[in-house]
Amino acid sequence: MFKNYLKIAWRNLLKNKGYSAINIGGLALGMAVTLIIGLWMNDELTYNRYFKNKDKIAQIFQSQTFNGRTSTGPAIPQPLEPTLREGFGDNFKQIMMCSWTQTKYVKYEEKSLSRTGNYMQPNGPELLNLEIVKGDEKGLQQINSIMISESLAQAFFGDGEPIGKILKISNQYDLMVTAVYKDIPYNNSFNDTDYIIPWEHYVANAEWIQNSQDNWQNNSFQMFVQIADNTTFERVTNTIIDVKKNADEDVVQYNPRIFLLPMEDWYLRGNFEDGVQTGGRIRYVWLFGIIGTFVLILACINFMNLSTARSEKRAKEVGIRKSIGSQKGQLIYQFLSESFLVVLFAYVIAIAIVLLSLNGFNELARKEITFPWSSSNFWLVSLVFILFTALLAGSYPALYLSSFRPVDVLKGTFKAGRYAGLPRKILVVLQFTVSVAFIIGTFIVMQQINHAKNRPIGYDKEGLIQVPTFAQDFEDKTELMRSEFIKSGAVVQMATSSSPTTRIWSNRSGFTWEGKPDGFQEDLAWTEVSVDYAKTLNLKILEGRDFSRDFASDSLGVLINETAKKYLGLQNPIGVLLKDDGDDPDPPLKIIGVVEDMIAQSPYEPVKQGIYVYDRFNNFSYYNLRLNPKQSAGQNIAVIERVFKQHFPDIPFEYEFVDEEYGQKFAAEERVGSLSGIFTALAILISCLGLFGLTSFVAEQRTKEIGVRKVLGATVFNVWNMLSKDFLKLVIISCFIAVPIAYYVMNGWLQEYPYRVILKWWIFALAMLGAMGITVLTVSFQAIRAAKQNPVKSLRTE
Repeated sequence: MFKNYLKIAWRNLLKNKGYSAINIGGLALGMAVTLIIGLWMNDELTYNRYFKNKDKIAQIFQSQTFNGRTSTGPAIPQPLEPTLREGFGDNFKQIMMCSWTQTKYVKYEEKSLSRTGNYMQPNGPELLNLEIVKGDEKGLQQINSIMISESLAQAFFGDGEPIGKILKISNQYDLMVTAVYKDIPYNNSFNDTDYIIPWEHYVANAEWIQNSQDNWQNNSFQMFVQIADNTTFERVTNTIIDVKKNADEDVVQYNPRIFLLPMEDWYLRGNFEDGVQTGGRIRYVWLFGIIGTFVLILACINFMNLSTARSEKRAKEVGIRKSIGSQKGQLIYQFLSESFLVVLFAYVIAIAIVLLSLNGFNELARKEITFPWSSSNFWLVSLVFILFTALLAGSYPALYLSSFRPVDVLKGTFKAGRYAGLPRKILVVLQFTVSVAFIIGTFIVMQQINHAKNRPIGYDKEGLIQVPTFAQDFEDKTELMRSEFIKSGAVVQMATSSSPTTRIWSNRSGFTWEGKPDGFQEDLAWTEVSVDYAKTLNLKILEGRDFSRDFASDSLGVLINETAKKYLGLQNPIGVLLKDDGDDPDPPLKIIGVVEDMIAQSPYEPVKQGIYVYDRFNNFSYYNLRLNPKQSAGQNIAVIERVFKQHFPDIPFEYEFVDEEYGQKFAAEERVGSLSGIFTALAILISCLGLFGLTSFVAEQRTKEIGVRKVLGATVFNVWNMLSKDFLKLVIISCFIAVPIAYYVMNGWLQEYPYRVILKWWIFALAMLGAMGITVLTVSFQAIRAAKQNPVKSLRTE
């Protein structure tokens, strides 16, 4: 019986090739979009699945309150570690101190590479369940050891033996390779960890870390834990939440709260606002999941509309089958079989589309997704997906067609009825409501991105590069290198900084100044710079003056930004002293100038209050170079590299264009905008395919009517108007439904950005006009074609 149903379905597909192509093509596009989004969602939701103990691993986070506003992050003080071990050890299986990910120059013999990695305590590899390829998992027990990734071992040693080899780190330390671990996959935390160095080595070679071992106010470290099997994250958090507050009375004013953030939340739910967890990337997962669902529904609506619209052509078939004994259930089964066959063909084409577009999608989404040919779970989900889509697309047509009365059909008195087309109209309205909402959403995302891009950033990012200086070789050579670079003609200005231009790496508090309000808790972005920093970046001095080599006292001078002036409540900031209120205070810092605000963090947020301190202790991490505008960037870079290698032959020359680094701040939103734009275009295409098919059917159904009208004098415009106006009315209704929905959703999305675009009426008007224009173009082709047909041919059978 099923074989017979498939034969009938196949013959119907061949008999109506045009409608079959529209149905299969629309469904294939919808299923392809859903498949790609499904693969992307799976990749997002399985982030950090590489770690076997992921359900028990967490990172220690801390919330602190400054002037009534709570900030939350993973930076913690070093004495928290022994306190947790000694007082709360029963709650944990593992406790591990860890540095922030750092870039180091790693050298073996004559080959030097720049790689990122971490300092960890010896139990780090065990906590992360690293897969050891060679050597010993306990390879961090010796202070001068190093564990490296398989790819780094391959880069240095090829197929040779890496264990026991000596690597020089940043031209400063010799470390012996004790283990090689398998590369951590890209969709996991620590995926950029190419080396691991013992924590003890970190402490032994940095005096500031040694000095912070008992300092509860120096939040400069990370800590990861694995909780005990007999407890939960919530229970441990409740136990340790006040541990810092109880340990140091000086921090009570900040109300510090220590808690655990489970590994499953690091990537998808790592955002906090005023101390409350507000989500993160998970909102994009659900957003694209909703988009994929709606695109599939649009494709299914096409199938429903075209199947029910052609009901009169299937009516006699239904009447004959019922008259010879077919039951309604058998007819439903037959029509569902046809739907299954169409969906099956569409799914095969959808897979082909996915395979052809996957590389481009990976490049756009910055993923490394592969098609899961060998995954039995994928094929099981695919089968369910096919059956679900077939049922969703075919259920309404099957129920509708199987309900015809055979007596009316065979007598020739069957008519679809006055309201038979109402469900189709509702479905068309639903299609274009979704499409118009997608158009508006894409417009607003792009508007928000452009709004932030056009925001003044406070400095000139064009023609500016930054060169990392992560080695002691660079110390005490700043003036020499500045002179050499400028003398080469490739650079017109140079300065150093402790943070990259586009980021803030350090924050400071603990200052007093004249007029400081009682109880005021300052939080200042802290950047150490050399004399020509403002000149190099073309930062505008608003008050006072810049650093100068003519004033020895400038070694204790600072520049503050506009926001800091307001934040500190200073009417006349020049000459004000910022005094260290610590137990072992540093000399006071004197404000010598106020500079224009520059964006170093998110361009969607207000500029943070910041101070630029003269770098007395060579704490810089970057050379900032202003390129010679009279030469090409390529020429300048070649000369700079040559000069660099003359002085640092063993260090890899690397550089970053600041304008490109700044552009990365928009990467997440731009990806959302680009993907939304693509999916919106496909949604519109699917909707238009359905509209095209319906227009074709209506024109075919009214062929004789058009012929009569033309004989009676109707023009092409009259016929076009007759066929187009009904569809245009439906799209206009869709627009008025879509606009308030899109406004509500997108206005809610914009509230996440302090610096945001104002929604204007023309965005919605443009989307409505676009939808109506697309409708007119889609309908016009068939309408004009029908209007130009010779009426003699259409009336010949009368």
